[in-house]
Amino acid sequence: MKKYENFCKALNNLKEIPPYSTVVQTGMVSLYEICFEQAGKAMKEVLENNGYSQHKIGSPRAIIKMAYQANLIDDEDCWLEALRDRNNVAHSYNEEIANNIIKDSKEKYIAMFEELQREIEKNWL
Repeated sequence: MKKYENFCKALNNLKEIPPYSTVVQTGMVSLYEICFEQAGKAMKEVLENNGYSQHKIGSPRAIIKMAYQANLIDDEDCWLEALRDRNNVAHSYNEEIANNIIKDSKEKYIAMFEELQREIEKNWL
């Protein structure tokens, strides 16, 4: 499952977030965005491989909703919040938005991504 492997690589990169300057801050926001995108693609692939292809699961929001219904993820609200942050990446030139994405990545999203990784490995591969 190539998309799952890409997600795992993106998650490992996101977990290596060091102290940061403006340049590093920009890169860290990008790492979050990449990890979120790869997680969404991995969820879509897993769902399709497990018979959920008959449902419309094209948009990130639809993928999150279907993943929650299928018990692939257990915290729909956190994923929807992560989606809102992913949508705010375009505004990460604003230092406050960038710092919030980085803070949320460290405090919530890395654990959320790790839970998805464990769930896929345990129950979906």
